Amino acid sequence: MQEDLLQTIESRMSTFSKSQKLIANFILQSYEKAAYMTALKLGNAVGVSESTVVRFADELGYDGYPGLQKNLQALIKNRLTAVQRINITNDRIGGGSVLKNTLTQDIDRIKHTLEEIDTEQFDTAIEKICSARRIYILGVMSANILARFLDYNFQLIFDNIHFVQAINTSGIYQQIINMTEKDVFIALSFPRYSQSTINATAYAKSCGADIVAITDSAASPLAGYADQLLIARSDMAGFADSLVAPLSLLNAMIVAVGAKKKDNIENTFAKLEKLWDEHEVYKKDI
Repeated sequence: MQEDLLQTIESRMSTFSKSQKLIANFILQSYEKAAYMTALKLGNAVGVSESTVVRFADELGYDGYPGLQKNLQALIKNRLTAVQRINITNDRIGGGSVLKNTLTQDIDRIKHTLEEIDTEQFDTAIEKICSARRIYILGVMSANILARFLDYNFQLIFDNIHFVQAINTSGIYQQIINMTEKDVFIALSFPRYSQSTINATAYAKSCGADIVAITDSAASPLAGYADQLLIARSDMAGFADSLVAPLSLLNAMIVAVGAKKKDNIENTFAKLEKLWDEHEVYKKDI
């Protein structure tokens, strides 16, 4: 229902009571605000009771107001502009502590990610990565930061890493043109989803590569292509989304791969430590 929620409300407008129409019109006109209002606050905004708002959610087929609110929040993730995000964030924080609220929300995102992630999918992804002929990594826009972090650490473990530079659409395909069923394609994307990442993932799937998709929900456009779907909570933390939970998930992947490639890592770091010392890469202890 998520994608068609607003259309559903519009199509059923004639069947709503007078009070329900007030709620429906508010959601249609200000869905980005409604998504982060409690049932009580939404009711106060349109002049109806909290119970009327709850019954409206039930009327739409949700199991109470939280279900409607959750789908509204999921709907707006890929629709809001940066300016709208800033305004909503300011409303949510209000006069509270930005530091405390932001860090508390990030703690909750990691907690929910841990509770919801499919550990079997995670373990399979690690096995596929460790046995792949080549490992491709692609992340565009804000996900590029995550992709670079994963690439930096995987380069210390593997000698078959291909970091896909998202220069342009043509450039992406030139870098993955030789992909086969022996390879793994790691795609990272969070709202607002990158079309170039979606298209490249679809191509990788057509090549027979194993797809490890790292994204925010099963409703993500990457999910349909994934052989292993790894979900990490991502939500608005201002004009940009919080990437704390996805980064924590990547840390877990790096640790898990490192445990399986322990001998490789020890050999690599033994060489690196010698080179770092010879070239005074790090400041000596005082």
